Amino acid sequence: MASTMKLPVGIDDFRKLRESHFYYVDKTRLIEQLLLNWSEVTLFTRPRRFGKTLNMSMLKSFFDIGTDKALFDGLYISGNKELCDEYMGKYPVIFLSLKGVDGLTYEEAFEAFVRIMGKEVNRVSFLADSDKLTQIEREQYKGLTIMKNGRLAFDKEKLVSSLQLLSQLLYKHYGKKAVILIDEYDVPLDKAFQNGYYNEMVSLIRGLFGQALKTNEFLQFAVLTGCLRISKESIFTGLNNFKVMSITDSRFDEQFGFTDEEVRKLLSDYGMDSHFDEVKEWYDGYHFGRADVYCPWDVINHADHLRDDSDAKPQTYWINSSGNSLVRRLINRADSSTKDEIERLIAGEAIEKAIRPIDKASHQTVSAAVNPVCLWFCLTVIKQVIHMINHIPRTVNISPAKVISVIPLLYLIKMRIHTIIRQQFFHFIICETELLVKSRICSLHNLEIVKSGKDTLLRNAKAACKYGKL
Repeated sequence: MASTMKLPVGIDDFRKLRESHFYYVDKTRLIEQLLLNWSEVTLFTRPRRFGKTLNMSMLKSFFDIGTDKALFDGLYISGNKELCDEYMGKYPVIFLSLKGVDGLTYEEAFEAFVRIMGKEVNRVSFLADSDKLTQIEREQYKGLTIMKNGRLAFDKEKLVSSLQLLSQLLYKHYGKKAVILIDEYDVPLDKAFQNGYYNEMVSLIRGLFGQALKTNEFLQFAVLTGCLRISKESIFTGLNNFKVMSITDSRFDEQFGFTDEEVRKLLSDYGMDSHFDEVKEWYDGYHFGRADVYCPWDVINHADHLRDDSDAKPQTYWINSSGNSLVRRLINRADSSTKDEIERLIAGEAIEKAIRPIDKASHQTVSAAVNPVCLWFCLTVIKQVIHMINHIPRTVNISPAKVISVIPLLYLIKMRIHTIIRQQFFHFIICETELLVKSRICSLHNLEIVKSGKDTLLRNAKAACKYGKL
């Protein structure tokens, strides 16, 4: 009998998902892995729409003092009774999502940051009257709630110290160190670059993370998620307790995204078994660590459409899930020779570009350090290929997931960007390109191109597979 549970399209709150009886693909093994593969600070980098926020919400629900333990009934983690007895509901949790830190100016983004911090401060308002805190500590908490002209009165110094102070006060109240969860940690920096206040935002976040994650004796552990790997030299300076779990790491490789088994079960639960091959062809284009994974956003959306229309055709749901303002900005800077080279890439040719190494001790500008054409290629080629996918004739025997893998991968391998780029902004932008490209490498092994004149491209793509799996 087909499941009657609602599919969680756009639901990223674990408590809401479980209490409202949405379908849930069990990722609670992440909790066990985090505790067994201990690190004081862990960063997960994954593409957009891969369940990062839902997993962070799940971690909050598990560790937070006073949690509803029934939320985990029947899930994987409930089978580890010893671990649950020791850790479930035993820690104060601070949870910040920085996806809303945006603004055309630094001042606007700062205010957005303050509002997000203010919500978390208000959530623990019991600290204002806690008899476990001294009078001075209660006044310190109240200082985080002072309003001026209808807004929280925060300056940079107060915001930078607020996360560490909050963990200190929670420790004094509960006698337990705090768990800090920071979702979409890279969004403020991405927005800052687009709008011209990158250096100011780097300074702010470096100070905040430095106090909360580096020199914080009241920290139990912290987990961060984001799409981009920001260079350690920019905002994680001196953080020796820091572990990065990228898409190339085999640890946690099945905890973000759906596996073959999970997709089969989901489709079977809704009586859609016959659509598995179609779903695999369209959405099984990612390889994390040693696991082939599907984009959850695509799978859930397509399954939801199939419930209403059994003849619904697959769509590229993922590509419309975020903006492309950075790409548009870079396109506006392109000259005719750049566009000509893009056309050559799309036609299947390879372009080589020389990039000068950058002296970390210097403060060269982006334009002086690296030819902007190189960066423009990395982002724009992917955009162009996505556009091509939407116009592939059905007579061409090649899947969208495989088409998008080839051209940007060849270009990225040629430039060997990840071993050369070290400048802050270029490093995190290139990481985003690598994130999109490397995750699709595995699908190239079985690539079949029917159109003529692509033999060289295919050979190069298969050779690149070996490089990408190092």
